[in-house]
Amino acid sequence: METTVYLKEKLETAGFSKILCVDSGNRKEKMHTIRTNFDANVKLDEQKNDYEILISTEVLAEGINLHRSNIIINYDTPWNSTRLMQRIGRVNRIGTQASRIYIYNFFPTAKVDDDIELKKKAFMKLQAFHSALGEDSQIYTSEEETDSFGLFDKNIEEEKDERLIYLMKLRKIKEENPELFKKIKNMPLRARAGRKHKILNGSTICFIRNQKRDAFYYCKPDGSLDELTFVESAKQFEARAEEKQIPLHELHHTQVNAAIKSFSDQIQKESAKDKKVDITQGPNEKKAIAYLDAFLNIKLASQEEVELILLAKKAIRYGRFQNLQRDINKLHNAVKVKHVKPVILLEKLMQILHSYPLKSISENDLLPSEQFELSFSELNPEIIISESFSV
Repeated sequence: METTVYLKEKLETAGFSKILCVDSGNRKEKMHTIRTNFDANVKLDEQKNDYEILISTEVLAEGINLHRSNIIINYDTPWNSTRLMQRIGRVNRIGTQASRIYIYNFFPTAKVDDDIELKKKAFMKLQAFHSALGEDSQIYTSEEETDSFGLFDKNIEEEKDERLIYLMKLRKIKEENPELFKKIKNMPLRARAGRKHKILNGSTICFIRNQKRDAFYYCKPDGSLDELTFVESAKQFEARAEEKQIPLHELHHTQVNAAIKSFSDQIQKESAKDKKVDITQGPNEKKAIAYLDAFLNIKLASQEEVELILLAKKAIRYGRFQNLQRDINKLHNAVKVKHVKPVILLEKLMQILHSYPLKSISENDLLPSEQFELSFSELNPEIIISESFSV
Protein backbone atom coordinates (compact mmCIF):
# COMPACT_ATOMS: atom_id res chain seq x y z
CA MET A 1 0.00 0.00 0.00
CA GLU A 2 2.85 2.38 0.82
CA THR A 3 4.37 1.66 -2.60
CA THR A 4 1.16 2.53 -4.48
CA VAL A 5 0.90 5.85 -2.62
CA TYR A 6 4.58 6.56 -3.32
CA LEU A 7 4.18 5.83 -7.04
CA LYS A 8 1.03 7.96 -7.32
CA GLU A 9 2.79 10.93 -5.72
CA LYS A 10 5.82 10.57 -7.99
CA LEU A 11 3.66 10.31 -11.13
CA GLU A 12 1.61 13.35 -10.16
CA THR A 13 4.82 15.31 -9.54
CA ALA A 14 5.96 14.27 -13.04
CA GLY A 15 2.76 15.72 -14.51
CA PHE A 16 0.56 12.63 -14.84
CA SER A 17 -3.08 12.72 -13.77
CA LYS A 18 -6.14 10.46 -13.96
CA ILE A 19 -4.50 7.92 -11.63
CA LEU A 20 -6.51 5.31 -9.72
CA CYS A 21 -4.92 3.50 -6.73
CA VAL A 22 -6.32 0.18 -5.52
CA ASP A 23 -5.40 -2.00 -2.54
CA SER A 24 -7.10 -4.50 -0.24
CA GLY A 25 -8.68 -1.68 1.72
CA ASN A 26 -10.63 -0.12 -1.14
CA ARG A 27 -10.83 -2.88 -3.76
CA LYS A 28 -14.51 -3.62 -3.15
CA GLU A 29 -15.72 -0.03 -3.31
CA LYS A 30 -13.56 0.72 -6.38
CA MET A 31 -14.61 -2.37 -8.34
CA HIS A 32 -17.30 -0.62 -10.38
CA THR A 33 -14.90 2.21 -11.24
CA ILE A 34 -12.21 -0.29 -12.26
CA ARG A 35 -14.56 -2.19 -14.56
CA THR A 36 -16.06 0.85 -16.29
CA ASN A 37 -12.61 2.32 -16.97
CA PHE A 38 -10.51 -0.77 -17.75
CA ASP A 39 -12.74 -3.76 -18.64
CA ALA A 40 -13.34 -4.10 -22.40
CA ASN A 41 -16.30 -6.42 -21.75
CA VAL A 42 -18.34 -3.58 -20.24
CA LYS A 43 -21.02 -2.26 -22.60
CA LEU A 44 -19.85 0.67 -24.69
CA ASP A 45 -22.44 3.07 -23.28
CA GLU A 46 -21.26 2.25 -19.74
CA GLN A 47 -17.52 2.63 -20.40
CA LYS A 48 -15.78 5.67 -18.94
CA ASN A 49 -12.41 7.38 -19.37
CA ASP A 50 -11.99 8.92 -15.91
CA TYR A 51 -8.63 7.20 -15.35
CA GLU A 52 -5.66 6.42 -17.59
CA ILE A 53 -3.30 4.81 -15.05
CA LEU A 54 -4.17 2.05 -12.58
CA ILE A 55 -1.77 1.37 -9.70
CA SER A 56 -2.60 -1.75 -7.70
CA THR A 57 -1.21 -4.16 -5.15
CA GLU A 58 -1.53 -7.91 -5.71
CA VAL A 59 -5.33 -7.71 -5.10
CA LEU A 60 -5.96 -7.19 -8.85
CA ALA A 61 -3.55 -9.89 -10.00
CA GLU A 62 -6.40 -12.28 -10.86
CA GLY A 63 -10.15 -12.50 -11.24
CA ILE A 64 -10.70 -9.24 -13.12
CA ASN A 65 -10.48 -7.96 -16.70
CA LEU A 66 -8.28 -4.95 -17.40
CA HIS A 67 -7.94 -5.40 -21.17
CA ARG A 68 -8.89 -1.91 -22.25
CA SER A 69 -5.24 -1.40 -21.30
CA ASN A 70 -2.35 -2.86 -23.26
CA ILE A 71 0.60 -1.92 -21.03
CA ILE A 72 1.51 -3.59 -17.75
CA ILE A 73 4.45 -2.49 -15.58
CA ASN A 74 5.62 -4.87 -12.84
CA TYR A 75 7.21 -2.43 -10.42
CA ASP A 76 7.61 -5.09 -7.72
CA THR A 77 8.23 -8.15 -9.87
CA PRO A 78 6.93 -11.26 -8.06
CA TRP A 79 9.17 -14.18 -7.20
CA ASN A 80 6.47 -16.62 -8.29
CA SER A 81 6.40 -16.80 -12.08
CA THR A 82 2.80 -18.05 -12.03
CA ARG A 83 1.76 -14.82 -10.31
CA LEU A 84 3.67 -12.88 -12.95
CA MET A 85 1.72 -14.63 -15.71
CA GLN A 86 -1.56 -14.03 -13.85
CA ARG A 87 -0.82 -10.31 -13.76
CA ILE A 88 -0.12 -10.26 -17.49
CA GLY A 89 -3.32 -12.19 -18.07
CA ARG A 90 -5.36 -9.22 -16.82
CA VAL A 91 -4.57 -7.26 -20.00
CA ASN A 92 -3.64 -10.05 -22.44
CA ARG A 93 -7.19 -11.31 -22.87
CA ILE A 94 -9.64 -12.19 -25.65
CA GLY A 95 -11.57 -9.09 -26.61
CA THR A 96 -8.74 -6.60 -26.36
CA GLN A 97 -8.71 -4.01 -29.14
CA ALA A 98 -4.90 -3.67 -28.91
CA SER A 99 -2.71 -5.21 -31.61
CA ARG A 100 0.21 -5.52 -29.15
CA ILE A 101 0.62 -5.99 -25.39
CA TYR A 102 3.62 -4.27 -23.77
CA ILE A 103 5.15 -5.71 -20.59
CA TYR A 104 7.81 -3.91 -18.53
CA ASN A 105 9.52 -5.63 -15.58
CA PHE A 106 11.59 -3.80 -12.96
CA PHE A 107 14.61 -5.84 -11.90
CA PRO A 108 16.35 -5.47 -8.55
CA THR A 109 19.80 -3.88 -8.51
CA ALA A 110 22.70 -6.15 -9.38
CA LYS A 111 23.83 -6.26 -5.73
CA VAL A 112 20.39 -7.15 -4.39
CA ASP A 113 19.85 -9.73 -7.10
CA ASP A 114 23.14 -11.41 -6.15
CA ASP A 115 21.60 -12.00 -2.73
CA ILE A 116 18.02 -13.00 -3.58
CA GLU A 117 18.53 -14.34 -7.15
CA LEU A 118 15.06 -13.12 -8.14
CA LYS A 119 15.85 -12.83 -11.83
CA LYS A 120 17.46 -16.26 -11.98
CA LYS A 121 14.59 -18.03 -10.19
CA ALA A 122 11.85 -16.37 -12.24
CA PHE A 123 13.74 -17.00 -15.48
CA MET A 124 14.27 -20.70 -14.71
CA LYS A 125 10.59 -21.28 -13.89
CA LEU A 126 9.36 -19.46 -16.97
CA GLN A 127 11.82 -21.30 -19.19
CA ALA A 128 10.46 -24.56 -17.77
CA PHE A 129 6.97 -23.45 -18.82
CA HIS A 130 8.20 -22.66 -22.32
CA SER A 131 9.90 -26.03 -22.62
CA ALA A 132 6.87 -27.98 -21.36
CA LEU A 133 4.02 -26.16 -23.07
CA GLY A 134 5.42 -23.91 -25.75
CA GLU A 135 4.88 -20.14 -25.78
CA ASP A 136 4.36 -17.54 -28.49
CA SER A 137 6.30 -14.75 -26.74
CA GLN A 138 8.88 -13.95 -24.11
CA ILE A 139 7.47 -12.83 -20.78
CA TYR A 140 10.30 -11.91 -18.45
CA THR A 141 13.47 -11.31 -20.45
CA SER A 142 14.76 -11.45 -24.03
CA GLU A 143 16.92 -14.39 -22.95
CA GLU A 144 13.95 -16.76 -22.82
CA GLU A 145 13.85 -19.35 -25.58
CA THR A 146 10.38 -19.95 -26.99
CA ASP A 147 9.44 -22.90 -29.15
CA SER A 148 6.29 -24.55 -30.44
CA PHE A 149 6.88 -28.13 -29.23
CA GLY A 150 3.88 -29.10 -31.33
CA LEU A 151 1.58 -26.80 -29.34
CA PHE A 152 1.91 -23.60 -31.33
CA ASP A 153 2.54 -22.75 -34.96
CA LYS A 154 5.87 -21.09 -35.65
CA ASN A 155 4.50 -17.96 -37.34
CA ILE A 156 2.06 -16.56 -34.82
CA GLU A 157 1.41 -13.39 -36.83
CA GLU A 158 0.23 -15.46 -39.81
CA GLU A 159 -2.13 -17.42 -37.56
CA LYS A 160 -3.67 -14.39 -35.87
CA ASP A 161 -7.36 -15.13 -35.39
CA GLU A 162 -9.05 -12.33 -37.32
CA ARG A 163 -12.42 -13.92 -36.66
CA LEU A 164 -12.45 -12.10 -33.31
CA ILE A 165 -12.67 -8.78 -35.15
CA TYR A 166 -15.94 -9.82 -36.77
CA LEU A 167 -17.26 -11.41 -33.60
CA MET A 168 -16.65 -8.12 -31.79
CA LYS A 169 -18.53 -6.28 -34.54
CA LEU A 170 -21.49 -8.63 -34.14
CA ARG A 171 -21.38 -8.16 -30.40
CA LYS A 172 -21.42 -4.38 -30.88
CA ILE A 173 -24.49 -4.68 -33.15
CA LYS A 174 -26.21 -6.89 -30.56
CA GLU A 175 -25.59 -4.35 -27.79
CA GLU A 176 -26.33 -1.17 -29.74
CA ASN A 177 -29.02 -2.37 -32.14
CA PRO A 178 -30.73 -5.52 -30.76
CA GLU A 179 -33.61 -5.26 -33.28
CA LEU A 180 -31.20 -5.43 -36.22
CA PHE A 181 -29.27 -8.29 -34.59
CA LYS A 182 -32.48 -10.30 -34.15
CA LYS A 183 -33.44 -9.62 -37.77
CA ILE A 184 -30.05 -10.92 -38.94
CA LYS A 185 -30.26 -13.95 -36.67
CA ASN A 186 -33.71 -14.89 -37.99
CA MET A 187 -32.80 -14.65 -41.68
CA PRO A 188 -34.14 -17.69 -43.59
CA LEU A 189 -31.90 -20.30 -45.19
CA ARG A 190 -30.91 -19.79 -48.83
CA ALA A 191 -30.83 -16.02 -48.36
CA ARG A 192 -29.29 -14.43 -51.43
CA ALA A 193 -28.49 -10.96 -52.69
CA GLY A 194 -26.92 -9.18 -55.62
CA ARG A 195 -24.30 -6.49 -55.00
CA LYS A 196 -22.14 -4.15 -57.03
CA HIS A 197 -18.46 -4.99 -57.20
CA LYS A 198 -16.14 -4.19 -60.12
CA ILE A 199 -13.39 -6.67 -59.22
CA LEU A 200 -15.70 -9.61 -58.39
CA ASN A 201 -17.98 -8.92 -61.37
CA GLY A 202 -19.72 -12.10 -62.58
CA SER A 203 -18.78 -14.19 -59.52
CA THR A 204 -20.69 -15.63 -56.54
CA ILE A 205 -19.72 -16.40 -52.96
CA CYS A 206 -21.84 -18.89 -51.04
CA PHE A 207 -21.78 -20.68 -47.69
CA ILE A 208 -22.84 -24.36 -47.65
CA ARG A 209 -22.98 -26.80 -44.75
CA ASN A 210 -24.35 -30.10 -43.51
CA GLN A 211 -23.80 -32.17 -40.36
CA LYS A 212 -20.32 -33.22 -41.47
CA ARG A 213 -18.82 -30.12 -43.06
CA ASP A 214 -19.16 -26.43 -43.87
CA ALA A 215 -17.43 -24.39 -46.55
CA PHE A 216 -17.36 -21.00 -48.28
CA TYR A 217 -17.06 -21.16 -52.08
CA TYR A 218 -15.87 -18.48 -54.46
CA CYS A 219 -17.43 -19.28 -57.85
CA LYS A 220 -15.65 -17.54 -60.72
CA PRO A 221 -17.15 -16.52 -64.08
CA ASP A 222 -15.01 -19.12 -65.91
CA GLY A 223 -16.64 -21.94 -63.90
CA SER A 224 -13.69 -22.59 -61.55
CA LEU A 225 -14.13 -22.73 -57.76
CA ASP A 226 -12.01 -21.84 -54.77
CA GLU A 227 -12.71 -22.55 -51.11
CA LEU A 228 -12.35 -19.48 -48.90
CA THR A 229 -11.68 -19.14 -45.19
CA PHE A 230 -14.23 -17.51 -42.89
CA VAL A 231 -12.19 -14.30 -42.74
CA GLU A 232 -11.72 -14.12 -46.53
CA SER A 233 -15.47 -14.52 -47.01
CA ALA A 234 -16.43 -12.09 -44.25
CA LYS A 235 -14.32 -9.38 -45.89
CA GLN A 236 -16.38 -9.74 -49.07
CA PHE A 237 -19.76 -10.14 -47.34
CA GLU A 238 -19.16 -7.01 -45.25
CA ALA A 239 -21.27 -4.12 -46.58
CA ARG A 240 -22.26 -0.58 -45.70
CA ALA A 241 -25.69 -0.12 -44.11
CA GLU A 242 -26.80 2.21 -46.91
CA GLU A 243 -25.78 -0.18 -49.71
CA LYS A 244 -28.68 -1.20 -51.98
CA GLN A 245 -29.37 -4.70 -53.29
CA ILE A 246 -29.29 -5.30 -57.06
CA PRO A 247 -30.70 -8.21 -59.14
CA LEU A 248 -28.77 -11.50 -59.24
CA HIS A 249 -26.67 -11.98 -62.36
CA GLU A 250 -27.60 -14.74 -64.81
CA LEU A 251 -24.85 -17.15 -63.65
CA HIS A 252 -25.89 -17.08 -59.99
CA HIS A 253 -27.87 -20.36 -59.86
CA THR A 254 -25.41 -22.19 -62.13
CA GLN A 255 -22.51 -21.17 -59.89
CA VAL A 256 -24.33 -22.13 -56.68
CA ASN A 257 -25.21 -25.55 -58.12
CA ALA A 258 -21.55 -26.05 -59.07
CA ALA A 259 -20.56 -25.23 -55.48
CA ILE A 260 -23.11 -27.73 -54.14
CA LYS A 261 -21.70 -30.44 -56.43
CA SER A 262 -18.13 -29.68 -55.30
CA PHE A 263 -19.27 -29.74 -51.66
CA SER A 264 -21.05 -33.10 -52.14
CA ASP A 265 -18.06 -34.60 -53.96
CA GLN A 266 -15.78 -33.58 -51.09
CA ILE A 267 -18.12 -35.19 -48.54
CA GLN A 268 -18.11 -38.39 -50.61
CA LYS A 269 -14.30 -38.42 -50.57
CA GLU A 270 -14.12 -37.77 -46.83
CA SER A 271 -16.74 -40.44 -46.09
CA ALA A 272 -14.89 -42.94 -48.26
CA LYS A 273 -11.71 -42.04 -46.41
CA ASP A 274 -13.34 -43.35 -43.22
CA LYS A 275 -13.58 -46.71 -44.95
CA LYS A 276 -10.19 -47.17 -46.50
CA VAL A 277 -6.58 -46.68 -45.68
CA ASP A 278 -4.97 -43.42 -46.76
CA ILE A 279 -1.43 -43.22 -45.46
CA THR A 280 -0.94 -39.77 -47.00
CA GLN A 281 -1.25 -37.05 -44.38
CA GLY A 282 -2.38 -33.51 -45.03
CA PRO A 283 -1.40 -30.47 -42.94
CA ASN A 284 -4.36 -30.86 -40.57
CA GLU A 285 -3.51 -34.49 -39.82
CA LYS A 286 0.16 -33.66 -39.28
CA LYS A 287 -0.77 -30.78 -37.00
CA ALA A 288 -3.07 -32.97 -34.87
CA ILE A 289 -0.48 -35.77 -34.60
CA ALA A 290 2.23 -33.27 -33.59
CA TYR A 291 -0.09 -31.93 -30.89
CA LEU A 292 -0.71 -35.45 -29.56
CA ASP A 293 3.06 -36.05 -29.53
CA ALA A 294 3.45 -32.93 -27.36
CA PHE A 295 1.23 -34.49 -24.68
CA LEU A 296 3.34 -37.64 -24.75
CA ASN A 297 6.54 -35.59 -24.44
CA ILE A 298 5.55 -33.67 -21.28
CA LYS A 299 5.03 -36.98 -19.40
CA LEU A 300 1.75 -36.03 -17.68
CA ALA A 301 -0.47 -38.79 -19.06
CA SER A 302 -1.16 -42.07 -17.27
CA GLN A 303 -0.50 -45.37 -19.02
CA GLU A 304 -4.18 -45.65 -20.00
CA GLU A 305 -4.18 -42.09 -21.35
CA VAL A 306 -0.97 -42.76 -23.30
CA GLU A 307 -2.59 -45.79 -24.92
CA LEU A 308 -5.63 -43.71 -25.88
CA ILE A 309 -3.40 -41.02 -27.41
CA LEU A 310 -1.53 -43.66 -29.42
CA LEU A 311 -4.84 -45.06 -30.69
CA ALA A 312 -5.89 -41.54 -31.69
CA LYS A 313 -2.65 -41.07 -33.65
CA LYS A 314 -3.25 -44.37 -35.42
CA ALA A 315 -6.86 -43.46 -36.23
CA ILE A 316 -5.78 -40.12 -37.71
CA ARG A 317 -3.07 -41.73 -39.85
CA TYR A 318 -5.62 -44.15 -41.31
CA GLY A 319 -8.42 -41.58 -41.67
CA ARG A 320 -10.69 -43.56 -39.37
CA PHE A 321 -12.73 -40.61 -37.99
CA GLN A 322 -12.95 -37.58 -40.22
CA ASN A 323 -13.59 -35.05 -37.41
CA LEU A 324 -11.06 -36.38 -34.92
CA GLN A 325 -8.12 -34.27 -36.12
CA ARG A 326 -10.47 -31.30 -36.48
CA ASP A 327 -11.55 -31.48 -32.82
CA ILE A 328 -7.94 -31.88 -31.68
CA ASN A 329 -6.84 -28.89 -33.75
CA LYS A 330 -9.69 -26.81 -32.26
CA LEU A 331 -8.18 -27.47 -28.82
CA HIS A 332 -4.76 -26.61 -30.24
CA ASN A 333 -6.04 -23.27 -31.58
CA ALA A 334 -7.82 -22.41 -28.33
CA VAL A 335 -4.48 -22.53 -26.47
CA LYS A 336 -3.14 -19.75 -28.70
CA VAL A 337 -5.52 -17.19 -27.24
CA LYS A 338 -5.66 -18.40 -23.66
CA HIS A 339 -2.97 -20.09 -21.58
CA VAL A 340 -4.22 -23.21 -19.80
CA LYS A 341 -2.52 -25.43 -17.22
CA PRO A 342 -1.17 -28.64 -18.81
CA VAL A 343 -3.21 -30.91 -16.54
CA ILE A 344 -6.41 -29.13 -17.65
CA LEU A 345 -5.32 -29.36 -21.30
CA LEU A 346 -4.82 -33.10 -20.88
CA GLU A 347 -8.27 -33.42 -19.32
CA LYS A 348 -9.84 -31.56 -22.27
CA LEU A 349 -7.96 -33.78 -24.71
CA MET A 350 -9.23 -36.90 -22.95
CA GLN A 351 -12.81 -35.61 -23.21
CA ILE A 352 -12.33 -35.34 -26.99
CA LEU A 353 -10.72 -38.77 -27.35
CA HIS A 354 -13.35 -40.49 -25.19
CA SER A 355 -16.06 -39.12 -27.48
CA TYR A 356 -14.74 -41.43 -30.23
CA PRO A 357 -14.84 -45.26 -30.05
CA LEU A 358 -11.06 -45.50 -30.30
CA LYS A 359 -10.79 -48.60 -28.13
CA SER A 360 -13.16 -50.49 -30.41
CA ILE A 361 -10.91 -50.07 -33.45
CA SER A 362 -9.78 -53.42 -34.86
CA GLU A 363 -7.14 -54.08 -37.45
CA ASN A 364 -9.93 -54.80 -39.97
CA ASP A 365 -11.12 -51.22 -39.55
CA LEU A 366 -7.76 -50.09 -40.86
CA LEU A 367 -7.78 -52.26 -43.98
CA PRO A 368 -8.93 -51.08 -47.42
CA SER A 369 -12.60 -51.63 -48.25
CA GLU A 370 -14.88 -51.00 -51.22
CA GLN A 371 -15.76 -47.44 -52.20
CA PHE A 372 -19.36 -46.48 -51.54
CA GLU A 373 -21.65 -43.61 -52.47
CA LEU A 374 -23.83 -41.53 -50.16
CA SER A 375 -27.20 -40.42 -51.49
CA PHE A 376 -27.97 -36.72 -51.93
CA SER A 377 -30.46 -36.92 -49.05
CA GLU A 378 -27.74 -38.35 -46.81
CA LEU A 379 -25.37 -35.54 -47.82
CA ASN A 380 -28.14 -32.96 -47.23
CA PRO A 381 -26.15 -29.86 -48.22
CA GLU A 382 -27.81 -26.61 -47.14
CA ILE A 383 -27.16 -23.25 -48.77
CA ILE A 384 -27.06 -20.76 -45.92
CA ILE A 385 -26.30 -17.55 -47.79
CA SER A 386 -25.07 -16.52 -51.23
CA GLU A 387 -24.13 -13.26 -52.91
CA SER A 388 -23.54 -12.52 -56.57
CA PHE A 389 -21.50 -9.55 -57.75
CA SER A 390 -22.07 -7.37 -60.81
CA VAL A 391 -20.90 -3.97 -62.04
